[in-house]
Amino acid sequence: MKRDLIEIIFQCREAFACDNEPLGSIKGHEVEIMLNVERPYPPPLIRNAYPARPRAREALKTHINELMKLGVLRKAGHNEEVEVTIPVIITLHNNKSRIFGDFRAFNS
Repeated sequence: MKRDLIEIIFQCREAFACDNEPLGSIKGHEVEIMLNVERPYPPPLIRNAYPARPRAREALKTHINELMKLGVLRKAGHNEEVEVTIPVIITLHNNKSRIFGDFRAFNS
């Protein structure tokens, strides 16, 4: 059973993330995502960032730079109205970290 699973994963390897393609992709199965940009949309959120230790700030910068390099994030212009969330960095038990967005304010 384990061998069958490994074989299937190997056959579909393009669907999984790796060092060369960190987001993964399936060629020939692109999807179009339509975003609603019509008014009324939620009012802009004005929130202060959570306090973070210097080590957490560095990890946050590293994650954000990586996401910008991948084209997931981009810098917004100073006069551009965009919805934002507060990034939160979580340090895991193996000294690695993950970035999350605190989207709770969108639900209120």
